Amino acid sequence: MQYRNMGRSGLKVSALSMGTLSFGEAHGVAEARRMVDVCLDGGINMFDTANMYNNGRSEEVLGEVLDGRRNQVLITSKARMRVGDGANDEGGSRYHIVRECERSLKRLRTDYIDLFLMHEWDGSTPLEETIEALDALVRHGKVRYIGCSNYSGWHLMKALHIADAKMQSRFIAQQIHYTLEAREAEYELLPIAIDQGVGVMVWSPLTSGLLSGFFSRESPPDWSGPNPAWSGPPIRDKERLWRIVDVITDIAGARGIPMSHVTLAWVLARPGVASVVTGGLTEEHFRENIAAVDVALSDQELELLNEISRLPYIYPYWHQRKFAADLLGPADWALHSSF
Repeated sequence: MQYRNMGRSGLKVSALSMGTLSFGEAHGVAEARRMVDVCLDGGINMFDTANMYNNGRSEEVLGEVLDGRRNQVLITSKARMRVGDGANDEGGSRYHIVRECERSLKRLRTDYIDLFLMHEWDGSTPLEETIEALDALVRHGKVRYIGCSNYSGWHLMKALHIADAKMQSRFIAQQIHYTLEAREAEYELLPIAIDQGVGVMVWSPLTSGLLSGFFSRESPPDWSGPNPAWSGPPIRDKERLWRIVDVITDIAGARGIPMSHVTLAWVLARPGVASVVTGGLTEEHFRENIAAVDVALSDQELELLNEISRLPYIYPYWHQRKFAADLLGPADWALHSSF
């Protein structure tokens, strides 16, 4: 296993983290314990959950499974999403953040959460209130580090500015959707990661199986209907998706490795990425994912993957590349190196 600093902090996290969305629904305590054991044996030290996963059951199961070995691991949890019918049962208010953190601590059977993330943006609450509440949780020892998830570039920069101006705790992590199929994060979020020292945690790196070989042109998911088999992030160009899958298939076949290894290896090689959150339905899924950490793609393979998945070179970036290429900095090249 590789260990990387989370952003500009001194926190060392495993290159792969274990996602526990299935805990409390698809997996009970006994199954979850076996999967956690596999991940611990593979060197994973970060376990990702959220207050709203299966109405809190994910945290409860994870807390029970980790009871007695809490000090061996890092726990990431989140708040912001709706967890009830009340007016204050969602959002980034001080009331909601503090209450949900305290509820998560009880479910997780712990005195602190290592990394506490805002799960989504809340434009109806002053961001100063959100940052102040998170800072208070850090000062009181209930949270070690803070971060965000699913923020836009300007949301993230505004949060960092507020924290810096008031000398309050700063986000060290952003958990984002970023895959070979979905590379929008390269426009703003990856450059911010490099420039501001905000480590990237990637969620759904295999696009819920679309980039793992589980689906193909000949056997696609059911995209429509009353109970579609695919309800993940939007796939705006299905033909582009299958072209990406074709290249992954070719590279994996030539190497004699699973397609998931190619997909994960590409994400792990991207600038700013600290950890990739992977889930699984079986112990074997996690063993397969862990083995991907040892895969190093060649320059030629990376170029093939980048070429087939590259997004349009939108403004102002095409203009900057044309007229400012000799003055671009390291953060700029987190985007421009892909073109």
